[in-house]
Amino acid sequence: QVQLVESGGGLVQAGGSLRLSCAASGRTFESYVMGWFHQAPGKEREFVAATSRSGIVTNYADSVKDRFTISRDNVKNTVYLQMNSLKPEDTAVYFCAASPRRAITTAPKDYDYWGQGTQVTVSS
Repeated sequence: QVQLVESGGGLVQAGGSLRLSCAASGRTFESYVMGWFHQAPGKEREFVAATSRSGIVTNYADSVKDRFTISRDNVKNTVYLQMNSLKPEDTAVYFCAASPRRAITTAPKDYDYWGQGTQVTVSS
């Protein structure tokens, strides 16, 4: 079992940056594909980015490509989301999640473990 705790959210002006972190418990962190999702009020949870177990392969939603970067540190059991050039439409609660699948997946249903979420608010 994996427990996930996000941090790093906050209020930022449009064009600014934030770095989210997600610390995982357990000794098998490197066995999981890790993903970031976000959920705005009244909307479904959406895929943002994911990284393979090794961290070599990544995948991004079109809306965040060239602005966000996902990375992981398998020694520190942590996955990061560097968010640059933030826009008001990026405002949402951001969740990290762990999937036992061997390959990257963008579907929330494929992720077994979720953090509690961290709020990101981008003002215009």
